[in-house]
Amino acid sequence: MNAISSLEEFQNLLSREQAVLFYCSTPTCGVCTSIKPKIIRLMNEEFPQMKLYYIDIEALPEVRGQLSVYSVPAILGYFQGKELIREARNFGIMELASKIDRYYRMIFE
Repeated sequence: MNAISSLEEFQNLLSREQAVLFYCSTPTCGVCTSIKPKIIRLMNEEFPQMKLYYIDIEALPEVRGQLSVYSVPAILGYFQGKELIREARNFGIMELASKIDRYYRMIFE
């Protein structure tokens, strides 16, 4: 999972990638560190063509404000440049997989 380092990089990814998932978190979030490997495994096994990126919202307050992410962990899914998935704080991996699968199949299958 690559990390986003600026708002410009985030915007460039949206215009360049067909499907991308952003994992928003902070280094001190305990829940975030436990769920992160599950998200990585899910993406590698079930959605290999979708890119996954990490956003440290403490380090990038301009991105946090632009995306309106105020609680962590937060997952933002973009397909063809449009945000179609947003999960924050309490969400299940299987629920997330189901939501991603719906749009992923339209683009990649």
